[in-house]
Amino acid sequence: MAARVAIVLVLALMLGAADGQAQRIGAGGEAPTSPPYAEAIEKSRALLDRLREGESVPGLTAGVLIEGQVVWAEGFGYANLETRTPVTPLTKMRIGSVSKPLTSVALGRLVEEGRLDLDAPVQEYVPSFPEKRYEITPREVAGHVAGIRHYEGDEFYSRTHYDSVEEGLDIFESDSLLFEPGTEYDYSSYGWNLVSAVIEGAAETPFLKYMRREVIEPMHLRHTVAGHTDSLISYRTQFYTRTDEGQVLNAPYVDNSYKWAGGGYLSTATDLVRFGDAMIQESVLSSETTELLFTPLETTDGESSEYGLGWRIGTDDHGRRTVGHTGGSVGGTTRFVIYPEEHVVVALISNLGGVEFEAAEERIAHFFLQEKE
Repeated sequence: MAARVAIVLVLALMLGAADGQAQRIGAGGEAPTSPPYAEAIEKSRALLDRLREGESVPGLTAGVLIEGQVVWAEGFGYANLETRTPVTPLTKMRIGSVSKPLTSVALGRLVEEGRLDLDAPVQEYVPSFPEKRYEITPREVAGHVAGIRHYEGDEFYSRTHYDSVEEGLDIFESDSLLFEPGTEYDYSSYGWNLVSAVIEGAAETPFLKYMRREVIEPMHLRHTVAGHTDSLISYRTQFYTRTDEGQVLNAPYVDNSYKWAGGGYLSTATDLVRFGDAMIQESVLSSETTELLFTPLETTDGESSEYGLGWRIGTDDHGRRTVGHTGGSVGGTTRFVIYPEEHVVVALISNLGGVEFEAAEERIAHFFLQEKE
């Protein structure tokens, strides 16, 4: 508990009141006796305390946004166990595959601008990518129905630095497709390596530069950055792993430059819920494009993939529609969910790989929705 840093001082003083987040200080300086969503916050804290203890999680950050307002943002535990540096809402952690929804916005921007045809051959945008037995398209690749393989062996722990997204294609571009595109759904982070190269080709701009200019800055994601290993990144956490016996250790060094689009970004829970709100508010993309990203693809036999273009689509235990993603990294686990109809977004990020969150994000959303009603 001593390591917990609440929203009161951190967000009000460090992020600034202009961002619209909930505060616990009244207009005259007095603390309100019953802050908004107090019961939901206490239930959520108790849930996350139990999860952290059961999973030996060093540090975790949580954020909840309702109707455009950050109503809760809090850090739990430590960003660095050795220095006893506490997690705060400003702590940047690896978000893993939640990088895919971020990247999907770049796809949407290019479609709206008429610069990207989702059903053209990928070679139209990435001429260097070898032709396969079957033609594959950006839509199929982004929806994991193109037949591109996922990680093999120790590839997830790559220490190699790649200077460009096109270099990152070297890992898998010579491999055969696993199946005829469209006939099956098979999740592939490497497919999103190819998506980043498609974006770069269509935009005629380096991928990270285009993401910064067209996605991150317009959505006001001030704490979302590519996880460069050679850069000084403020408030970046230390990363941890856990042995089979439950011992927490420093995670091995990895370089995620081969997969920016599919798993290479750092962010905060507060930025992620603001990102979710920008999707709900359609502040960057039109409603038609947002729905395009949120619509599950179907295989040729009519089976739903339950996955759109960078987004998992589902329902919670109470029948509410959800869109979002999970993220697994070396030294990070993320849960991110949007309730589009209810205008609620929840994000949880830890600095430990392999955490079993057991739908904690949806349970927390339910706590807040109960109180909202």
